[in-house]
Amino acid sequence: MTADADALVTGASGFLGSHLLDRLADEEGAVTATRHSSPPPDESEESGAVRWERLDVLDEDAVREVVEGHDAVYHLAGTGLQSSDERTVRAVNEIGTRNVVEACLDADVERLVFTSTAGTRRAEGVADERDMATPVGAYQQSKAAAERIVDAATGRGLDAVTVHPTSIFGPGDESFTARFFALASDPKLFAHPPGGASFVGVADVADGIVRAMQRGEPGEHYILGGENLRYREALDVIAAEIGGSAPRITVPAAAIRAAGPVAGIVNRRTGRRMFPFNAEMATLATDTHFYDSTKAREALGYEYRPFRETVLPAWDWFRARAGSSE
Repeated sequence: MTADADALVTGASGFLGSHLLDRLADEEGAVTATRHSSPPPDESEESGAVRWERLDVLDEDAVREVVEGHDAVYHLAGTGLQSSDERTVRAVNEIGTRNVVEACLDADVERLVFTSTAGTRRAEGVADERDMATPVGAYQQSKAAAERIVDAATGRGLDAVTVHPTSIFGPGDESFTARFFALASDPKLFAHPPGGASFVGVADVADGIVRAMQRGEPGEHYILGGENLRYREALDVIAAEIGGSAPRITVPAAAIRAAGPVAGIVNRRTGRRMFPFNAEMATLATDTHFYDSTKAREALGYEYRPFRETVLPAWDWFRARAGSSE
């Protein structure tokens, strides 16, 4: 896949999608960017080489229309439990991916890169692409189903590559990144969760996705991870960089796990997702999820920065965000 291919990015107004657009600005080809309902990041319909389109990935005809004429498709459109109910998560992530895959096959797209999640891979120690895991919750289950759809399509002639980002950190992330900055900067928040993750800068993930398009092998999966840190270690790094104070108390894993079944009962009885977790997800949240990106490094030339180097650019965004809400 050449750098001057005409590219389509679904989910381009999201956190990772917007950074991928920034990365693609370095390439020579034109880019079509889709969004579901939110305005484009620059609040305009057109920006340089980027052409914006509204798209509901559940609309099969609309997906076919927008895919037509593109050589390279980056499929990032999806949703999670923080913003959607379980039914919507499953529909958008699974059926939406099927619609994109079928459209790519019909349009003879040169390559599709599908962005899944590292959550479909887990191990007792450090996981790699071979460590298939039983998905937990609607988000992971729908992403695992979408991976199967993409893999099956390779047997029908689709050139497709799947990438698995780990815990992405960077400007524009209102969930993971914002939570960690709040913990490291607000003295009232004196406790942090147990466990750990593979912290990776969003710009590094975006670069890895482009490398997967250009260098990945058809049908292969690549973990795009970063520095493996326990949450306490990550908070210490953040606090040192921003002049903050990391929480000193670790919430016992047993307490979080005990809250899981209660949250699940409340969610079921109210018919609403009052709490963004249940018993299974509470157990998962207290574990340590470390990953190995050797395959991506060797095959794609993928690299990631030390976590410390990702903190200050994201901190500038977080402070500006906090100032604008005052």
